[in-house]
Amino acid sequence: MSAMASMMRTRASRITLSNLSPNPKSQHAQKRLGRGQGSGKGGTSGRGHKGQKARSGNGKPKAGFEGGQTPITKRFPKRGFVNPNRKEYAPVNLDRIQHWIEQGRLHSSPENPITARELVLSGCVHDVHDGIKLLGDGAAFLKTPVHITPSKASKSAIKAVEASGGSVFCKYYNPLALRDCVKSRTDRVSAAPTRRTDIRKITPIYPLWSFIDATLNSAVWYTDWKNRGYLSPEAIGKMPIVEERWKELSKQLLAFKDQTFDTKKIKKA
Repeated sequence: MSAMASMMRTRASRITLSNLSPNPKSQHAQKRLGRGQGSGKGGTSGRGHKGQKARSGNGKPKAGFEGGQTPITKRFPKRGFVNPNRKEYAPVNLDRIQHWIEQGRLHSSPENPITARELVLSGCVHDVHDGIKLLGDGAAFLKTPVHITPSKASKSAIKAVEASGGSVFCKYYNPLALRDCVKSRTDRVSAAPTRRTDIRKITPIYPLWSFIDATLNSAVWYTDWKNRGYLSPEAIGKMPIVEERWKELSKQLLAFKDQTFDTKKIKKA
């Protein structure tokens, strides 16, 4: 009999779906509104008579509402604007790169330069934003030849890197190409710097022939060797790995330098 009683107790103490129930007083009955005066919540349903808080829609105005008068957000003057086409580059200084190299977290060679992918994976930058910009702070600490391919580079950084035996070639990345670079995807063709935002600013000069001369004297940013652009003829001749597409792009983007215009006919017109 004692064995049977213990078996019955273990079965009764076992938790199953049939004996699950909420804790006592943990649940309350739903408040039923508008069901007659006898319920205590009839008529106005506990909201009182009329007024803003008695209306439907919670009766609360949106944040910043001041009763109908002009809110303070509109009374204050505004200046400037936010450029939707702005680009924010992730800055990297030379002393930080040297420190990462000494720790063994970064390695570079002419055939395998440092790109945005290596900088992110090593923790040298936390986010690539719209590209990597190499800056010249801490140039005195740079001792190792560094081969790097950023999106932009300052003149002081270019001078310090090349003085130490390294190389800098600035390459254009649109958002998709930058994402492919970070994720090491090579199955897609990267975009070319053919948009107006990638070209130097040209001040519109009139009459027309003067504007044409100003256009001819300007150059695409990534085809200028002064910027160490990867589409410049000097960079194409010095880089160890060059795509055939880059050579054709360089010719097309620099074709305007060899074009001539008959300004006499333009003046007569």
